[in-house]
Amino acid sequence: MHRMDEGHIGVDESGKGDFFGPLVIAACYVGPEHLAELEGVRDSKSLTDKRALALSVAIKNACPHVVISIGPAKYNELYEKIRNLNKLLEWGHARAIEDLLGKVSAKKVISDQFANPAGLKRRLFEKGRQVELVSVVRAEADIAVAAASVLARAEFLRRLESLGRDLGCTLPKGASTPVLDAARSIVRTKGVDALKSVCKVHFKTFGQVVGP
Repeated sequence: MHRMDEGHIGVDESGKGDFFGPLVIAACYVGPEHLAELEGVRDSKSLTDKRALALSVAIKNACPHVVISIGPAKYNELYEKIRNLNKLLEWGHARAIEDLLGKVSAKKVISDQFANPAGLKRRLFEKGRQVELVSVVRAEADIAVAAASVLARAEFLRRLESLGRDLGCTLPKGASTPVLDAARSIVRTKGVDALKSVCKVHFKTFGQVVGP
């Protein structure tokens, strides 16, 4: 846990391991003045969906934040160009950090060690170059990163439900057997283009469903 004598930004993502739905990246600024309102906030992976959704409302009301959602169509387009998930994450993290630094002044940003931190640092523009970027393993132990993880997870869940509603089916999380079954059902009833509109096509799941 980083000392909370002054505020800092945490950044985290949700959806990178999920076949269906968007990739969501959130940045959240937490200062000492916000701590009382963040009771119960911890790494979103340890929370139920219902709790993450409820906590996200409290975090949004208390803390300056930015949430970037890259929907499946845009995600697939970007991945086609970049061909590397870590580089795509760097791009998204950099944008979220930049946007939040336009709202608040912070000297430190903490992120999970998902890739080469130097890559993220290079992508930050003028505002970002003025901050200290700290990439650590299990960064969610930090309250600002935990808050960002909850915001990202809650937005992912909302978007996943919305995509499923538009398509008239339930889109499961992750990349397991129920996901394969749902993907096959979509292709069978609505076609490959419908599947492409709600999934990340570079996952091996896509090849398993539609063939080479």
